[in-house]
Amino acid sequence: MTPNHQSPIHQSPLSRQPNSRHCFACGLENANGLQLRFHETAPDEVSAETVLDEVAGRAGMIGDHNHFMVTAKLTVRYRKPVPVGEPLRLVGRVTQRRGRLASAVAEIHLVDGTIGADAEATLADWPGEVNAPGQLEALGWKVYPD
Repeated sequence: MTPNHQSPIHQSPLSRQPNSRHCFACGLENANGLQLRFHETAPDEVSAETVLDEVAGRAGMIGDHNHFMVTAKLTVRYRKPVPVGEPLRLVGRVTQRRGRLASAVAEIHLVDGTIGADAEATLADWPGEVNAPGQLEALGWKVYPD
């Protein structure tokens, strides 16, 4: 597993990844969703402010925002109580890429920088074509302004 980096909650993003309209995790028009925004914060690292499964999958998109992956396996380890109503920072990192699979880790960082939970994920390329002409546009897949 990765070391505890003691990362601050609010780190300056290098670049923001696209969102869609209706995705449960990142759909900005999904009133019942999480409306997460993802930022690439370092090489092979992506960050958000909640959810281990999604942040691990987003790490697999670094370098190609149209390279969709699904979670094939996720192992979560709960280390400390994660408070409700306090800011949390999620960090996902790709640890290995091999063909259609990737391995990633994800961490929930608490306000003091300690890790409340972490996960190891096996990711697989999306089974099918997402990049068909107009398909990403129909999803509303783009970087939305703040």
